[in-house]
Amino acid sequence: MATKKYTVTLPEELAEEIRSEVGPGGFSRYVTQAVERQRERERLHEGVDWWESEYGPVTADELAEAEAERKEIERAHAEREERARKGTRSSGEAA
Repeated sequence: MATKKYTVTLPEELAEEIRSEVGPGGFSRYVTQAVERQRERERLHEGVDWWESEYGPVTADELAEAEAERKEIERAHAEREERARKGTRSSGEAA
């Protein structure tokens, strides 16, 4: 991807904190990733707004169900990673 230099004003304390964490040459990459994450969040919010305009607001029960599903996915993923670290397979996985 082509790049172009821009001038951005940031609070000095924040900029120096980031620079000290990412080291030489990492500042632009860090800022780029932060902007990309913000754009992703904005697109997600647009999607949620569209969904709710079509189907109504998400209910507390739906949120709780989604959160439970997310936690289950994280648990299953952690188990797979642990098995991979140990070099084992579960009985349901093909060789």
